[in-house]
Amino acid sequence: MLKFTAESSVAAEVVPSPNHNERRDGRKPDMLVLHYTGMLSAQMALEKLCSGKSEVSAHYFVFEDGHIVQSVPEARRAWHAGVSSWHGETDINSSSIGIEIANPGHDHDYRDFPKRQIAALTTLCRGILTRHHIPPERVLGHSDVAPSRKRDPGEKFPWRTLADSGVGTWLAPTPIREDGPRLGLGDESEDVAKLQKALIDYGYGIEATGIFDPLTQDVVLAFQRHFRPALVDGIADESTVTTLHALLKATRKAYA
Repeated sequence: MLKFTAESSVAAEVVPSPNHNERRDGRKPDMLVLHYTGMLSAQMALEKLCSGKSEVSAHYFVFEDGHIVQSVPEARRAWHAGVSSWHGETDINSSSIGIEIANPGHDHDYRDFPKRQIAALTTLCRGILTRHHIPPERVLGHSDVAPSRKRDPGEKFPWRTLADSGVGTWLAPTPIREDGPRLGLGDESEDVAKLQKALIDYGYGIEATGIFDPLTQDVVLAFQRHFRPALVDGIADESTVTTLHALLKATRKAYA
C-alpha cells in the first residue's frame, strides 16, 4: 500500500486505496470530476473505494460533516470516472482528479448536501484548482462525462454555491416557460443537429446526427442536472437551449 502525506490542508487524514496507477501519456490533471457516493452508508462507500477487490477509487472523499479523507495522491491516476469522455478525451481518469461526496444518491435517499459538507468541499476544490491551474469550465459532474451511465452529483448539488466561491461555471438559467419550441425523443430536424453541435462544443460526448435519440436525451438530462436543475426532464426546451448558448458565450467557445 502506497504511503503518502495529505496534499490538501483540509484533508484530515489519509486512508490509502490500492486502486491507482500512473497517468497515461504523461498527462497532468486539468479537470476536476465530482461524484456522489450513491450508497446508504458513507463509511461503506469509503471502504469500497479503498478495497482492492472493488477496482474503484477517488483522490478525495468528503463526509457529510465536512471531514475529508485523501486516498490517492493527486499525481496518480485514480479509478473514478469509468467509461467517459469530455471534448473528445476518453481517458478521463488520466486527466482528472476525482472527489467522492457522501450522499445516498437517487437510488436511495437522495437529499440536499449539508452546508458544512459543501463548505469543506469548496475549500478542497479551490486548493486543487490552484495547484493544477484547472479552468472553471473543466469542473464537472460524473453525469457530464458519463451521461448514459451516471446521474451524480445530481440536480440537488449546489453548483451555484461553488461557482460563487470560484469553483466551476454557473450562469442563472433562462426562466422556464410552458410555451415555446421543444425538442424531444424521436424528433429529427436541423434544429436537433444544431442542439447536438452546441452540446459537442461545450464538451459532451455526442454526435450531430440530427436525430434526438436516447443518447441525446441522456446528454440533455446531464446538462439540466448541472445547469438547469429546476426541471430535469430530458426535453430541450427554450430554457435549456438558451442556457446552453449563454454558457458557450460565457466560456468563449465558438458556436455557429
